[in-house]
Amino acid sequence: MTQMAAVSTCCTHHLLPLLLLAAIVATTTTNHAAAAATLNITNLCPFTVWPAAVPVGGGRRLDPGTSWALDVPAGAAPGRVWARTGCTFDATGANGTCLTGDCGGALSCTGYGEPPQTLAEFSLGQADGQDLFDISLVDGFNVPMDFLPAPPPDQSPPCSKGPRCPANVTAQCPGELRAHGGCNSACRVFKQDKYCCTGNGTNTCEPTTYSLPFVRMCPDAYSYSRNDASSPGFTCPSDK
Repeated sequence: MTQMAAVSTCCTHHLLPLLLLAAIVATTTTNHAAAAATLNITNLCPFTVWPAAVPVGGGRRLDPGTSWALDVPAGAAPGRVWARTGCTFDATGANGTCLTGDCGGALSCTGYGEPPQTLAEFSLGQADGQDLFDISLVDGFNVPMDFLPAPPPDQSPPCSKGPRCPANVTAQCPGELRAHGGCNSACRVFKQDKYCCTGNGTNTCEPTTYSLPFVRMCPDAYSYSRNDASSPGFTCPSDK
């Protein structure tokens, strides 16, 4: 990203907790094919979260109102950021458990987290020199999140829009999908083709009664596998 993008959880202007993710491009390669970026992860929630990022960044603790500036190298793809909640770590602070988003009990994650979890996904310097970024609820939902581009102070924005999911999906989660601290996807709970968009359901995958609440409350996000047409993701030029 040639601009700053912010990832936030717990959106204060909607009176809901939100994780804000913002990205600033730090340097550009000499051939202008890709640029490094800085993701500014801000906890706007009234409670502590433990954001994690792979394949770069690992994870750390973020108390309310604090931020984590995460440098991402040029060409990084694919990457994801998520917030873990309800974590308890041992005296060393390195090992423990989290209610949502846990990654094998480690503070610094090297693998993906355990659903349900709201995901910010990104790929830098991809097709046609674009940075790609989105919010996904395919692994369920645990916190509201914004993933917004913001330019450095001395530059005009090459792009101005990013995905937002400010709604508290957990509060309206269908009973069958409810989980401690979040809302599961129907695929995770029922493991059927029509919910997972696999097997016989690959070519006919459509919204279901379980995915529609996600679609309605967070239309910018990928709410189920293969809903690319209705939630197309966002792009920014890599070399601006």
